[in-house]
Amino acid sequence: MGALWHGFADMGAVERDGAFVVARGEGAHIWDRAGTRYLDATAGLWFTNVGHGRREIADAVAAQLSDLAHYSNFGDLTAPVTQELAERLAELAPVPGSKIMFTSGGSDSVDTAAKLARRYWHELGRPEKTLIVGRRLAYHGMHVAGTALGGIAVNREGYGELMPDARTVEWNDARALQTLIDEVGANRIAAFFCEPIIGAGGVYLPPEGYLAEVRRLCREHDILFVADEVVTGFGRIGGSWFASSRFGLEPDMMTTAKGLTSGYLPMGAVFVAPRVAGPFYSGGVWFRHGYTYGGHAGAAAAAMANLDIIERENLLDASKNLESLLHEHLSPLAAHPRVSEVRSGLGAVAAVQLADPSEGPAMVKALRAQGVSGRAAGQGALQISPSFVISEPQVADLAAAFGRALG
Repeated sequence: MGALWHGFADMGAVERDGAFVVARGEGAHIWDRAGTRYLDATAGLWFTNVGHGRREIADAVAAQLSDLAHYSNFGDLTAPVTQELAERLAELAPVPGSKIMFTSGGSDSVDTAAKLARRYWHELGRPEKTLIVGRRLAYHGMHVAGTALGGIAVNREGYGELMPDARTVEWNDARALQTLIDEVGANRIAAFFCEPIIGAGGVYLPPEGYLAEVRRLCREHDILFVADEVVTGFGRIGGSWFASSRFGLEPDMMTTAKGLTSGYLPMGAVFVAPRVAGPFYSGGVWFRHGYTYGGHAGAAAAAMANLDIIERENLLDASKNLESLLHEHLSPLAAHPRVSEVRSGLGAVAAVQLADPSEGPAMVKALRAQGVSGRAAGQGALQISPSFVISEPQVADLAAAFGRALG
């Protein structure tokens, strides 16, 4: 019996069947321990935007670790590379003048934004605004706040009430948010958390006009709008650094992680618009929050090198091109009797929805037999979110492998 307890796993099945051990990666491919090569359909867990095996990132990290691995970002402390990264991210922010608070990952970023939303209203003399709203099917990480906000019911089972004043509305109907506002009063609601694309809940694209409408409602009722771009940030949405930029959302806060370093080291960042940061920059006000490894110098070096690659190789355009390529090559699978729908057409994201959701785990193994490493999300959705460096022939190979796996 192995000692490793895997996340989100039936450990009895893992003990019985063994783990799928990934030994190395290069570009859009990974290799298992036996040397078998697979197309990486999911870019790890949504994050390897620039592809595997980038020596440039490894070298940047090694150089930074040799000088200073990390120290702290509490109080007035920081490292040069961390400060440089914050300025660079502020230049990319969808809201000019944003401040950057670093975290260790996406779940940290969500918890940070949830706490800051409540604390912001407290500083404005409106402490009654504590209710935080998420959506059905949404995933906001697995810390206490993110689990409470998330709309995947099975992720909340067995824990009891994790966080008072957390509510969930329907994911695809802006009227559901308006109904909640009418029910509890806008004076009670601190923030609305919104994934531009529903990710782990099943890979659902936003209905036409939905994002603009919920953003309008938040402005109208003085509710902070938090864009959860842990999945969509840093080019995944196609053509822009962030979905918030592409859709003109101007979020009050934006949570990020994954693509910030392309997964080469753990790191997250919360983008805080001037409106929310203002009370904490007036002097004498502390936001008593932070993480030991927030802004880790080695991770910041990885992020800087990662952003260099995205810019130099025009990978934002490559991601936009994948929008049409994935749609073109995957859409024919919708005709297969075991498929109920193919969702694609927005950035480097797609899903093949199985008609029988219970077939998801078996289909993941069938894909491996066809040379593709994939993942089932939500209720039987086969996630497709490749690295931006995947080529058109590789996309065609990916789609063909899905067809063979479906039988």
